[in-house]
Amino acid sequence: MRFAYVQSSAVARVLSTAIVLALLTATAIAFVITESAKLEKSPIYATHAPDPVFSPDGALHPESNLHFRLRKAERIEVWIESEGGTRQRTLLAPRAFGRGATVRIAWDGIRDNGTASPDGTYLPVVKLFRSHRTIVLPNPIRLDTRPPVVVVKRPQHPILSPDGDGHGDRFVTPYHLSERGQAIINVAMKRVELTQCCKPVGTLVWNGKFKAIPAKPGQYLMTAQGRDLAGNVSKPFPFAIALVRYIVLGRERVVVRAGGKFAVRVSTDAPLVHWTLHGRSGTARRGTLKLRAPKAPGVYKLYVTAAGHAASCTVVTT
Repeated sequence: MRFAYVQSSAVARVLSTAIVLALLTATAIAFVITESAKLEKSPIYATHAPDPVFSPDGALHPESNLHFRLRKAERIEVWIESEGGTRQRTLLAPRAFGRGATVRIAWDGIRDNGTASPDGTYLPVVKLFRSHRTIVLPNPIRLDTRPPVVVVKRPQHPILSPDGDGHGDRFVTPYHLSERGQAIINVAMKRVELTQCCKPVGTLVWNGKFKAIPAKPGQYLMTAQGRDLAGNVSKPFPFAIALVRYIVLGRERVVVRAGGKFAVRVSTDAPLVHWTLHGRSGTARRGTLKLRAPKAPGVYKLYVTAAGHAASCTVVTT
């Protein structure tokens, strides 16, 4: 009986050792498989990420573009789905591609049923039939069709004289956008400035010119717009009536006693003005110009110049 017990114990030890060896071998094999999987290259490479935000209504990014390459010959399908996993649009029906092929796709924000997808975040998905894998690309796409809101102080009545003398040459006003983007300033329905991207706050500036040409004297309606990263542009927002004037006299006709004194208001941004009347001339500060009329009765012209611009009025002496 003792011999049988010893023999049973030996058999148990042998079996136990065999089980341990088998477990170690299985663990080693699993480790090798896992490490091999880690070292295995992705079947998709050279991925060009889509535009992070786009809008079918915008001029900048009317659609989202994506392209990638296949490491091996594959049959693939590509679609766009919402963050909740709902398929929106099949961008590429199942199709075979050769090794190293480049796959190019684009999404315009439309679902398979022809309706527009709501604003939100979406993900491109690639299904590889031969590799039996479905890969959600880590490049979210944001669909944004709402234009930004631009806020500018209103009403404003700036006065400009863009003659380059450093006085009243430009108009500056702050703005605020409801999201990151660019602000646009229009004068007489013409775009004169597009701010740099992409701060939600900044200043709008008009130098009183249209394509480097100084504006003619007169009144101009000024409007502001906002353009977001997707290219959505808000409607023009009127906020100011700008007056462009270089030199203006307060009176077109002066009737005065011969040899008598008279005054004319001079509106200009230049600190000094030059005047000429019946052979006499001089320089005076801007504001109210006080002169003496010619001694002989008659009709004369008073000319006033400043920063290369001139204005005139008629002086009648009696």
